[in-house]
Amino acid sequence: MENERINVTKTFLPEQSEYQKILSRSWDKSWITNRGELVLELENKIKSQYNITNILATTNGTLPLQIAIKCLGLKGDIITTPFSYVATTSSIIWEGCNPVFVDINVDTFNIDPLKIESAITPNTSAILATHVFGNPCDIEAIEKIAEKHNLKVIYDAAHCFGVSYKGQSIFEYGDVSTCSFHATKIFHTGEGGALFAKDKALFDKLYYHHNFGHKGATDFHGLGVNAKISELQAAMGLAVFPYIDSIFERREALYKLYKKELKGKVKFQKIESNCDYNYSYIPVVLKSEEQLLKVIKELNNNNIFPRRYFNPSLNTIDYVNGDVMPISEDISNRIMCLPLYYDLKESQVKSIVLKMLNVL
Repeated sequence: MENERINVTKTFLPEQSEYQKILSRSWDKSWITNRGELVLELENKIKSQYNITNILATTNGTLPLQIAIKCLGLKGDIITTPFSYVATTSSIIWEGCNPVFVDINVDTFNIDPLKIESAITPNTSAILATHVFGNPCDIEAIEKIAEKHNLKVIYDAAHCFGVSYKGQSIFEYGDVSTCSFHATKIFHTGEGGALFAKDKALFDKLYYHHNFGHKGATDFHGLGVNAKISELQAAMGLAVFPYIDSIFERREALYKLYKKELKGKVKFQKIESNCDYNYSYIPVVLKSEEQLLKVIKELNNNNIFPRRYFNPSLNTIDYVNGDVMPISEDISNRIMCLPLYYDLKESQVKSIVLKMLNVL
């Protein structure tokens, strides 16, 4: 334990031979990209496993946000959360829109729907909400507000692979949902992501946007970019996919062990009761930033590296003009995610906790 570096996460990797066996199907055909059989098989497996209406795998998890904004024709202001990864905000700005931040719920860390309506103006075109750490937003409240004000809804579900809400995949909600298949995520393709939309016409438009706008070999549906996932990435996803239930089970066990060992010492995220959670992260909130920094120093000195995630609050970054968001800024200064991954041992979790308690 003392000599082994423990990072906040560790990519789950199957045996190389398993990956190479799958990849050889593409290799033998010299078909490495442009939606070959491995990409189609991966999409179909995910679609079938989680009863999803439509899925489009992409080369990363950020382009789906940008494509969704472009595809929905959004202009002006987009209401969003300050407590998320920077891609949530940067995608809005990249597409020429203006992020309008709404503060978060102190317990769930998700955007607070009670504060959304006061931020809506005639210039508002959409709500882009993050299911923070895979914890579902207050979907009913958000979509009721959106319907009332004729707004589009995009869910940044980067952390949500395998999560269901009220009996159906979290990806089935909103006009568009997005996910990340980055190497740090529970399910991954090395680098990758996906787009989801229940409406067939909208989904077809998303498809055109992700493939240069192509409609056949020579015709074009409209403006597009290249967000296609490769066969090399899809092969990794297909190699990881058979292990996904075991990964969920392992992470749940470690997550619950952390909660047991740290009960009463730190604050945990309140998880939505109507969901099947995926235990994507184990975030903890400490009493102060000073205490947080002391704990991090103690862990780092023992070769343990949690992550201050999410920090900073996005309303404070230098290329936005965000209003003060007291709750997000406060949580952001006091939160960190502890190591959580498939190979982590119970003894290591207990050792991490013990070192934390030495400071706490």
